[in-house]
Amino acid sequence: MTVMTVPERPTAVLTATTTWADYPRVWKQLLGEVQAGVEWPAGGRQGRIVMLYLDDWPSVEVGVELDRPAKVGEGIVRSVLPAGRVAVTVHRGPYEKLGETYEILLCWCAEQGLKVTRTRWEVYGHWHEDPAQLETELYWLLAE
Repeated sequence: MTVMTVPERPTAVLTATTTWADYPRVWKQLLGEVQAGVEWPAGGRQGRIVMLYLDDWPSVEVGVELDRPAKVGEGIVRSVLPAGRVAVTVHRGPYEKLGETYEILLCWCAEQGLKVTRTRWEVYGHWHEDPAQLETELYWLLAE
């Protein structure tokens, strides 16, 4: 875990305000639409998956990083991951355990005297069949 300052990172997303109970269904639908609506250069890989949580409802942006030029289809929103000072860590392992890593990150922030905002995001590494090889970057925007 560390604190760093990050620049804005461009994304292509769809937005929603949902409930935590409905979120597992909602994110899959949104992500599928974004992945179908972004056209990458021939032979190139897609940008990494991103999920930006703007508050605790959650109001979310689900999509992909635009780390290189891509054509964004109708209805897909060009957005950014926020710039600013963040607490960051990398979760290694199955996605079902992300909540545990978030709890550890929040405890670490409290121990360091860092105040978090409600804005946080995940950047998913490229898919691996072996869950132990999965990596997800967790960012929590800090209060100034």
